[in-house]
Amino acid sequence: MAEQDRGASGTPRWVKVFGVIALILVVLVVVMLVTGRGGHGPGRHASSSAASGDTGGYVAPSAASNQP
Repeated sequence: MAEQDRGASGTPRWVKVFGVIALILVVLVVVMLVTGRGGHGPGRHASSSAASGDTGGYVAPSAASNQP
């Protein structure tokens, strides 16, 4: 009888498992944001040369047409 009472009350196991998984995911996201490993910012979608301001020898067409 004591075994039945213990199983009927309390939080179901699946709720505890999902809670632990959610907590782990939240901690991982916070750690990534704090350490700067989140990859957010303007350099995320550009190559390393474009993020540093290097145009790779590209000359804008308006600048090329203004030369004498």
